[in-house]
Amino acid sequence: MFDFLILVTINKLLKIDSNITETLKQLAKQYNNRNFIDSDPISIPHLFKIKQDIEISGFFAAIFSWGLRNTIIKKSKLLMQMMENSPYDFVKNHQEHDLKRLVAFKHRTFNTTDLLFCIARLKHFYHEYESLERVFIRGVDSPKVKDILINFHLRFFDHEFAPQRTRKHIPTPIRNSACKRLCMYLRWMVRKDTNGVDFGIWNKIAMSDLICPLDTHVSKIARQYGLLQRKKDDWQAAEELTQNLKLLNPLDPVVFDFALFGLGVMQHKK
Repeated sequence: MFDFLILVTINKLLKIDSNITETLKQLAKQYNNRNFIDSDPISIPHLFKIKQDIEISGFFAAIFSWGLRNTIIKKSKLLMQMMENSPYDFVKNHQEHDLKRLVAFKHRTFNTTDLLFCIARLKHFYHEYESLERVFIRGVDSPKVKDILINFHLRFFDHEFAPQRTRKHIPTPIRNSACKRLCMYLRWMVRKDTNGVDFGIWNKIAMSDLICPLDTHVSKIARQYGLLQRKKDDWQAAEELTQNLKLLNPLDPVVFDFALFGLGVMQHKK
């Protein structure tokens, strides 16, 4: 009886069909599955066991994640091969001559300038901290992902020679970007369950504070299901969607990213 009343309340608040909550839960269960890893960019950090290798490979796979997934995976694997499939060792210990092998790398608008700057910043961070998690949260009192991402952006570009062009690849909520790729990266690093898809290797950010990664696939389905009213795909829309998903699962709202993204991709293929 209690569960039924909660479901009715949620559906009234969201103005959605009474079957949608159960549908989203079933789809989340279906797609939050290791069987889908190979066709997703998260397959790149799954190639590694060492925490820092997972962080670095995941970071690049995430920021490369726009366009065709096959291309994203192919380019991410190529970069890992250029780092001799030891990204942490390469980032931390490379010498200037080692960077020559990276000069030809490009993924869409992400070019050599962007890559070499990212490598330099990651090297700096890993000489200062054991994990990239500390870079995101150091000096942030708020648990809000918005503040964490703003902090990370400021620290990443806190360098006199930071190229302006690279900023579009490391977005910030300050500019009202939905920050889809960084929110996805945080989901990979923070979420933990027994399904073996997300890694859950970061412990300072709560799953309940994560923001759902918002792209055109997810926003389209979210609007169809009455989970999102805002017309523009920006940070405010990502927060609105996440707040509504919290009504369905307060402790783990972004688990429904699996359902929304899966449905969006299925519709796109039709």
